Amino acid sequence: QVHLAESGGGLVQAGGSLNLSCIVSGDTFGINGMGWYREVPGKGREKVAIMHVNGAPTYGEFVKGRFTFSRDYVKNTAYLQMTSLKPEDTATYYCNYFSPHGDYWGQGTQVTVSA
Repeated sequence: QVHLAESGGGLVQAGGSLNLSCIVSGDTFGINGMGWYREVPGKGREKVAIMHVNGAPTYGEFVKGRFTFSRDYVKNTAYLQMTSLKPEDTATYYCNYFSPHGDYWGQGTQVTVSA
C-alpha cells in the first residue's frame, strides 16, 4: 500500500503563488511515477503535471510555464510550485502515485484563487 498526504493549499489572490507538497509513504519501490491533477465540481479531473521516475515533467496546456513540478527522492516528496495563479486555477488538487503495483491518490488539497 502507498499513502499520499498533500498539503499547501489555501486562499490566494490572483497573481499570487502557492506551493503544494505531497509526502509519499508505504511500499514505494521500483519503477514509479507521480503526478498532480485537479478537479472542479461538475468537471472531470484534469492533468496538471506528470513525471516518471528520473524523467522530465510534462504539464497540462493551461499551465503555460506558471507551475513547476519536482520530486525529492530522498524525502519521498513531490512538489508543485504554482505562480501567477488565476481564478480559473481554483480547484481541489490531488497527488497521484503510479507504478506497476497500483495507482494511488491523496485526499486532495483545496486551492482557491480570488479575483
